[in-house]
This record gives sequence, C-alpha cells and structure tokens, in this order.
Amino acid sequence: MPQLRDSGTRTLHATEPVPSAEMDGFCRIFGVETEYGVAVTGAEKPVDAGQVAMTMFQPIVSRSRSTNTYLTNGSRLYLDVGSHPEYATAEARDPYKALAQDLAGEHVMRNLALKAQRKLRESHGEHATIHVFKNNVDSAGHAFGCHENYLVRRFVPLEAIEHQLLPFLITRQLYTGAGRMTPDGFQITQRADFLDEAVSSATTRSRPMVNTRDEPHADPDSFRRLHVIIGDSNRSQWATWMKLAVTHLVLCVIEDAFRQGVSSGFEDWAFADPAAANRAVSRFLDMPDAELLLASGESVTALALQRRYYAAVASFVANHREMMDAAFAGEASGWNVANAAVSPTAAILGQWNRVLNALEQGNYDALADCVDWVAKRRIFDALHRRRPNVTFAQLEQLELDYHDIANGRLYSSLADRSQIRQLLTSDEIERAVHEAPQDTRAALRGRFVEAALASGAQFSADWTHLAVTAPERREAVLLDPFNAASTPEFDALMSALQ
Repeated sequence: MPQLRDSGTRTLHATEPVPSAEMDGFCRIFGVETEYGVAVTGAEKPVDAGQVAMTMFQPIVSRSRSTNTYLTNGSRLYLDVGSHPEYATAEARDPYKALAQDLAGEHVMRNLALKAQRKLRESHGEHATIHVFKNNVDSAGHAFGCHENYLVRRFVPLEAIEHQLLPFLITRQLYTGAGRMTPDGFQITQRADFLDEAVSSATTRSRPMVNTRDEPHADPDSFRRLHVIIGDSNRSQWATWMKLAVTHLVLCVIEDAFRQGVSSGFEDWAFADPAAANRAVSRFLDMPDAELLLASGESVTALALQRRYYAAVASFVANHREMMDAAFAGEASGWNVANAAVSPTAAILGQWNRVLNALEQGNYDALADCVDWVAKRRIFDALHRRRPNVTFAQLEQLELDYHDIANGRLYSSLADRSQIRQLLTSDEIERAVHEAPQDTRAALRGRFVEAALASGAQFSADWTHLAVTAPERREAVLLDPFNAASTPEFDALMSALQ
C-alpha cells in the first residue's frame, strides 16, 4: 500500500525539546488504516468495481479535486491502488478513541456507498446493490489490509520490534483474528496465507508483517511510527479495541526495558520461522496444541506464548500502574468492562486473561460476543446443523455479508440481538464522524479543514502540514502529534481563512 510521504519530517525539528512526559512516560499515539473491498450485485448490465469506487468518491473529487482528502474529524480518506477505498483514522491517544475513529470510517464509507448506489440504480436497474467489505480477501484471492500505527520511542531498535514484538503479534490473532472460510476449512485469520515475510520496507512487491519504512509523522529524532500489517479487519468493536490495547501494553514493557537498560523478558521468544508460525496459528482449530519452534530451539504452543506475554505484562503493570493509567486519561470514561471503578489497564488485563482462559479451556463459544472468528464459526456450525448439505459458496456468501458495512445484514442482526458486544453508542460514533480527538493535533487539522471548506479557499493538508495555497500561500507545521494547543503559526493560517 502506498503510504503518505513523511511530510519532510526527516528535515524538521521541534523548536522545543520533546516533553519528558512524552518520552519518559507511557503515552502513545494510535491509528488504524483500513482498506475496503467493493463489489456490485443485481445490476442489469456489467459494471466495473473500480468505476463504482470512483462514483463513491465523486463527492470527494468535487470538493477537493482529488480522491485524497482530509475530513473535519482529522482523518484521511482516499482511493488506494486497485480501487480500494481507504480510511486512515485521526491520531488518538488511547485505543477507545482510536476505535471511535475507526467506526467513524465505517460510517463515512457506508454513506458514500449508499449515495453512489442511488445513482447507480438510475443507470443499472433498481436492484443494483453496492457492497463494501471490511475484510481482507475477496473471492478471487486478492488481499487487502488493515494496518495499525503506534508511535514508538526512537531509542527502541527495529531489531527489538522484530524479535520481541512479532511473536506477540502473530499469536494475538487467537482473539483478534477475523476468521475465514476456505476450501480447505475454517482458518481463524484472513491474512496469514498472504504475508510473505516478517519485516520489510516494501509495501507492494512483498507483504511483510511489520513495515519498517521510516515515516514517523512526528519529531524523527524522538519517535518512529510502527506500521503493523499483520492484523485482520475486525467488525467486532471489542477486537479492534483489544488488539490496540494489548499491543500498547507489550510496547510499554519493551520501551521501558530499553529506557532502563534492562531485559524485557521477551528476548528469547522470537520464532525460528515467523511465516510458518503465522500459518500455524491461523489453523489453530485444526491443531490447537501445535508446537511452534522458537529461534532458541524451544517449542511452545501459541496459547502458551500468549500466556507468557500476559504474565510478563501483568507483572510490569503491577509496578507501573499509576503511570500507565495516567497515559489512558480518556480511556476510563469510555471503557467500563466490569464497572467504573476498574482502571483502564486493569480492564485490559482482565479481558486478556478472560479470553486466554476461555481458549485454554476450549470454551470458544464463550467468546462469540467479542471475537470475530468465533462469532462466524458459531453461525457456520449452526447452519451446518440445520442444512448438512450447505455448500462452500453459500458459506462464503454468508461470510461476505458479515463484513459488508453498506448492505450486510448478518453483523447488524447479531448486534441488534446483543449477540456481539457494542462498546460505543451510535451518538459516540456520530460525534467521531464530525469531530477529531480533542487531545491530539488532529483537533487542529479538523478545525482547519472545516474553516477552509466553509471559506471556499484552496488548501492542502497532510499529517504534519496545513496550507492555504491561494491567493497567498500560508502554512503551519504540526510536528507534535500529542499537542492540540494552537500555535501562532496556526492562528495566522486560520486568520487567512476569515
């Protein structure tokens, strides 16, 4: 996937040192990039999916003269290679706000699709239906991604990410995998068979699990942006929240180990063959006790390795709870798994432990309200019991309906019957469609885009630059993603729009 340029941040430096709270604490910036698949059914004559995607983006083109734009909530909306609509969330300081922004992207894509559908029906018949899939593979075997972004302190070497974090990312799919029906059976992940190597800076010629391209979109002397490619597109709100939250906790342990010059405890857990381990985890239901070979020569199951990570993180949190909870300043108000008295990190650990317990006991159905692959597998099993002769094509169609955010019925039916957990209210999602997180620089970007659209000015924006391009060029640089405070440069830019 072509990524944004680094906005010149390799040659930019903050005018003030990075605050110690950002370097010495556990705060982080989160983001999610989701590529969507597009298909059409019911049309009276052939229609190309790429043409449909362009029709979806026609309102964007008319507004921005481009299929690449930023929205008033600070997010980026664009048409990617292969006619995949893509939505990159605004910067968020906690997993809950990142989830809200991700769901806002679903809302935006759904609206674009339904508007385009009305237009399509005028020329292709009243039954022409646009499907927009939040998944990772189509029926022709083409794969597309859901990428997570984490701001990581620069003093953590990339080798540590590969050796200490990647085994966690591979095995966390036990509870974050979206599940996939294949001709050979059911896999718990969608991406495993399409990832070629562990780490790489390439984005098109190969599909690495972690992308090492150095585009921090922040002060490059202090931070790097960890671009995680191994991960499915989740419909479950819990799964999206969980994969961001637990990955953050593991990163906190790794960062603090390098900060203190001590062992993280993860050094000997690297896989001998990450790609083989990834494929084995995807086939967990066929081989739940499969032994995965570590580079050290030891063998361990995916569940046992997750349990090791959990124990190490829980021990670390016990000694740093106050600072780690402070980094989730806005999380407690939004996420209350048990009750309001539970701290954010305690809530994350509680959910992590609960899901590992259920997996270890083989009680998969206990996770059907929060883990995508379990929810889908339960539906498929129930259908098999009612209709033993159900075909693979019928199951595949049912699976696509689960992922269809525009006209799908299965997922919404589960949500309406409280069979899959909803963490955010419709009002919270609607607010995220229009408002950026107010505690990151996305708030400034959102204000700028809204003012520029209202004034009719010609403007440009990216993650670190905002500019009015005519009649007189003015710009502001927003290098600190944690900073939502206005600057004289930004104020002057806003004044130019009045």
